[in-house]
Parts: sequence; C-alpha cells; structure tokens
Amino acid sequence: MNYDVNLIFQIAGVGIVVAMIHTVLKQMGKEEIAHWVTLLAFVIVLYMVVNVVDDLFQTIRSVFLFQN
Repeated sequence: MNYDVNLIFQIAGVGIVVAMIHTVLKQMGKEEIAHWVTLLAFVIVLYMVVNVVDDLFQTIRSVFLFQN
C-alpha cells in the first residue's frame, strides 16, 4: 500500500481533460453529451478511489486479524 502522489496526479489529469472536453461540448451545443462525459469520468475516478480504499481495508483487516 505504497501510493505516492501518482493517484492524485491521475485524478487531477482526468479532471483537467474532462473539464476541457465538457467546455468544448457545451460550447458546441451538445450539453447532454457533456454531462454524460462528466458522469463517466466521475465513475472512472470513483473506481480508482474504491481500489485504494479496498487496499486500505485489506491492510487494516490483516493488521487486526493478524493475517498475511
């Protein structure tokens, strides 16, 4: 469970790219697609965070239940 700042940079990168795509699509008049892109990016970032939280809970479980 050694995460440096890579996850933070990945999430920030996804956020910047999605913000640019959302802005371009909104200016083109395709607001519905822009909202779907934002929702998809949210799901992707949520999946990334859930993996880290799962690793955290596995580590906590192994510490308190004395398992490897």
